[in-house]
Amino acid sequence: MWDKKTDTFHCREDSWSRREFLHRSGLGFGGMALAHLLQAEPAAGNSSSSSSPNLLPRQPHIRPQARAVIQLMQNGGPSQMDLFDPKPELQKRSGKRHAQKVETFQPGSEANLLLGSPFEFAPRGQSGIELSNAIPHTASMVDDLCFVRSMHTEHNNHTEALVMLQTCKIFPGRPTLGAWISYALGTENRNLPSYIVLRDPEGYGTSAALLWENGWLPSLYRGTEFSSRGSAVLDLHPARPVASQSRRDQLDFLAKLNQQHRTGYPHNSDLETRIRNYELAARMQLAAGEVLDHSGESAATKQLYGLDIPAISSYGTRLLMARRLVEAGVRFVQVFPPAKPSTQPWDSHRNTRDEIESIAARTELPVEGLVRDLRSRGLLDSVIVMWCGEFGRLPVSQNGLGRDHNRNAFTLWLAGGGFKAGYAHGATDEFGYKAVKDRVSVPDLQATVLHQLGVDHRKLSYLHHGRDETPTDYPVTGAKVVRELLDRPSAPAPGPPLPTGSGASS
Repeated sequence: MWDKKTDTFHCREDSWSRREFLHRSGLGFGGMALAHLLQAEPAAGNSSSSSSPNLLPRQPHIRPQARAVIQLMQNGGPSQMDLFDPKPELQKRSGKRHAQKVETFQPGSEANLLLGSPFEFAPRGQSGIELSNAIPHTASMVDDLCFVRSMHTEHNNHTEALVMLQTCKIFPGRPTLGAWISYALGTENRNLPSYIVLRDPEGYGTSAALLWENGWLPSLYRGTEFSSRGSAVLDLHPARPVASQSRRDQLDFLAKLNQQHRTGYPHNSDLETRIRNYELAARMQLAAGEVLDHSGESAATKQLYGLDIPAISSYGTRLLMARRLVEAGVRFVQVFPPAKPSTQPWDSHRNTRDEIESIAARTELPVEGLVRDLRSRGLLDSVIVMWCGEFGRLPVSQNGLGRDHNRNAFTLWLAGGGFKAGYAHGATDEFGYKAVKDRVSVPDLQATVLHQLGVDHRKLSYLHHGRDETPTDYPVTGAKVVRELLDRPSAPAPGPPLPTGSGASS
């Protein structure tokens, strides 16, 4: 209860529960959130206890080459030998039985007959990297990209492989890469979340929110969904207008309740996270609308992202939003492809040519637009763009024209953020079935991306069930930074270390 004499709120174990407190004191999501506007934000870099997760900017381990990541998820498993990894021997022996018995996932590949690519490869750009004619927009920016042709993973099912790509393990429950980055570095913009998810407003892709979970990190570091259609942030504003002075009085009271309740439950991280989320929502009322309103972008910029093409505009809008978000200081933006007619649009079980041409036509142009836009604005040097699927495809045919899943080899590319431009790393065997040269695991990839952000994957940790967990589960996975992918080495950064232990932050 509130004591008028002492101007304090007394919280007893037999009084309100957390749920009751938040329910009774609410003015709606946006209303309660604004309480934070009446409180001073702690100075950046101040210490906080393990029970008080926060998004204050933190000093990295080493001097970073990049400050943000845009992850372009390509659900379904893009086919490496039809897009990025030319295999002349596969073309030569197409239709013949493969001498090696491959690892299949679904029925239809029992004949083990090799299937040449229906697409033609040719050297592209000044780098001369060979790419398929199925991806002309990728080919036109080849000299900006760093291809990793020797990726491999640990599972042939979509969900397990997608979870692996984000968490370095095939089972759910661990923090995703974006959550680790939020925990490690905080945010550069106190008015926006550090980790934002842009999915197709038509629906979720395969595995849905498993791909932006916080795991056992405090939920403050979980990905926040923004919509690319209508209001970007749902329930952000009060349903009914309130007079400014009345709102001020109400919020002043709520600010005191928040602080007193914090004092009453100093070790309740769930409550602390919930209150901080309300506070963040308050600041977003002022900032999110302006950042996400792209109506003022030039006609040329909108065309760059394909906003004038109905079949492309939804995906293009998400990529334009991603650029605006990293420009505004968001650390990690995760963008998902169209969710209809398939929640895993790069899957090509039935007809490799038709299925690849369909998804490439809806995503290629705006991806090129994003990279070119970042470069023209001077952002590509400090922003990593990561184009990635969860696994690759088999060199043998499935039901004649399709390809089954392949965990043993796939290709992805990165741009900006200190990654080598116009470079192709590693190699697969002569049929594209297995990565055989300069192999790169998913934990290696995460270690390298974190390194470019100034984070040592071996030193960043969180105490969970008596064990110091790290992003790549080092040394169990043996993850390493793949320095051949990088333009230049990183130097140590001055200042206090990144978070270690049970949620402690610098």
